[in-house]
Amino acid sequence: MKNLRITVNGVAYDVQVEELGSEASVSAPVAPVKAAAPAPAEKAAPKTVGEGMKVAAPMPGTIVSVNVSDGQAVKKGDVLIVLEAMKMENEIKAPKDGTVTGVSVNKGESVDTGATLVTIG
Repeated sequence: MKNLRITVNGVAYDVQVEELGSEASVSAPVAPVKAAAPAPAEKAAPKTVGEGMKVAAPMPGTIVSVNVSDGQAVKKGDVLIVLEAMKMENEIKAPKDGTVTGVSVNKGESVDTGATLVTIG
């Protein structure tokens, strides 16, 4: 028998695994174990939401880089954000010329489909 701790959706479970030759069976978790609190993240710059066209995330993923800041002029096709999804880096480009009126995400943040990334006025 091996005792293991497995974490599922932030909840830790102590389980026992019995080795049976090439097959293994797992006993059901007895009770959840309180998981240690995650390390505090660095304070991110405050997010701003401006008026104008909202550029949304086309898929869920993690922000790899934010290439623009508030007040920056952009041209259609400029790379605003790099979003990693399924181990691929996707460039989120400006849909029109304008000025960035709001950046709603920070590097390292996870986003869902449709989340506002940048607003261009």
